Amino acid sequence: MKEILLTTFNARYTHTSIAQRYLFANLEELQERAHILEFVINGSVADAAEEILSYQPKIVGIGAYIWNALEVQELLSILKKVAPKITIILGGPEASHFPHRVDFSLADYIIQGEGDVAFYTLCKAILSENAPSEKVIKAPMVDMSAIKLPYAYYTEHDIKNRYCYVEASRGCPFTCEFCLSSADKKVRDIEIGRFIGELDKLWQRGVRNFKFIDRTFNLSIENATKLLDFFLEKTEEYFVHFEVIPDHFPQKLREKIAQFPPAALQLEVGIQTLDPLISKNIHRRLNLPKIEDNLAFLQQQTHAHLHVDLIIGLPGESLAGFGRNLDMLYALTQCEIQIGILKKLSGTTLSRHDEIYGMEYCDKPPYDILQNDLIPFAQMQKMKRFARFWDMVYNSGNFKRSAALLWKEGKVYEGFYAFSEWLYSQTESTWQISLDRLAQLIFRYLCEVLDHEEEEIKAILIEDIMTVRGRKMPSFLRENYVPKEEQKEGVAKLNKRQLKHATV
Repeated sequence: MKEILLTTFNARYTHTSIAQRYLFANLEELQERAHILEFVINGSVADAAEEILSYQPKIVGIGAYIWNALEVQELLSILKKVAPKITIILGGPEASHFPHRVDFSLADYIIQGEGDVAFYTLCKAILSENAPSEKVIKAPMVDMSAIKLPYAYYTEHDIKNRYCYVEASRGCPFTCEFCLSSADKKVRDIEIGRFIGELDKLWQRGVRNFKFIDRTFNLSIENATKLLDFFLEKTEEYFVHFEVIPDHFPQKLREKIAQFPPAALQLEVGIQTLDPLISKNIHRRLNLPKIEDNLAFLQQQTHAHLHVDLIIGLPGESLAGFGRNLDMLYALTQCEIQIGILKKLSGTTLSRHDEIYGMEYCDKPPYDILQNDLIPFAQMQKMKRFARFWDMVYNSGNFKRSAALLWKEGKVYEGFYAFSEWLYSQTESTWQISLDRLAQLIFRYLCEVLDHEEEEIKAILIEDIMTVRGRKMPSFLRENYVPKEEQKEGVAKLNKRQLKHATV
């Protein structure tokens, strides 16, 4: 039995909720009466409710996010029907901003803002039978030097099976209108010595995969270099992920990044658009010369795995404009390019563009754009398929050489758009397409539509697909495939015959 349950629905099993652990860490004397219970969005909400109720809680705190808002709504409904006496406290980004686009009215309390301390205060009042009368609790930003940090509450199971999320700071100084982080314009750092001490404790417990959720990791070069030094001193293998500002890589930071070995460092570089007018319209800073220079450095002089982002549907940006962005970005770096569809997040100022640009969004999470004055609904649907197929073919890494044959030099968008249209005409789906089937479809397109030689394309596809050890060769390629071991044996036999003839 636990009087306080902290719960949420994560997007995947491998994810953990750092927010729930922050709440738990700051429960003071109530901590021993509390428990964290996490679920996954593709599971049964009724089963989640059953497990929650098995603890016989008096208070259930639920984190609501864009990816789980509908599951949270369903959970609220079930709990209030079968256990109406339980007090339900809702928090998280989707609960923090009114008007709610998902019905959360069954919650007893809603905490708006950072709940690290506010949740404890509210629970203490409820358990002492001094519950506040107001339903909405407006929580101020917390003092990062005063709150307790959450990292001790990652379990051994988390460490072995899931990502351990960490943050060295909160907030973002920039004002990009599509991003919820722009609402918190002041960056608040955790004292770097204290934070590195927590990282070291995680390391000693066996954590080797660190995902930083800071929006602006490289804003403070002093703190960034200290964090990079922490990892560079390690001799065991590890993986660390940072989200970085694309135009801020001074020499001191470059020297550190260049020292990381392959497969150790991943940098998420938010580009979104390379059009200065579009960028200015959404209050996003854009320094093209620096971005080009920094991407060239990261691509050519480091082993960092790069992940850059572009958005479809920004106010005032046409598909031709998006196409120019993709062509330009591909010319700058052949790294993973994540193509996203614009979403109107609760709490952002993006709605000021709605009337001007005819922006229409889906009413259900994740609130994707449906159309605007430059991209009608039918075309936006095609671009959503474009983004999905791009992820399957280009970003997957399964078709590194063959993907580049889908377009002519400098015409990435045009070439892949044509392929995307053809691919959907063959599948009528963007999901549940196996690797074997996708390989055969790429083969057919390259040979039947683009007139490439069949044997040449088969050889390239074999090289692409069999880069992963132990992978099964697609059946249509098997007659062309010679395993490396047999290749080596063949070369050895050939060398023997050559040597014999040379001796004679």
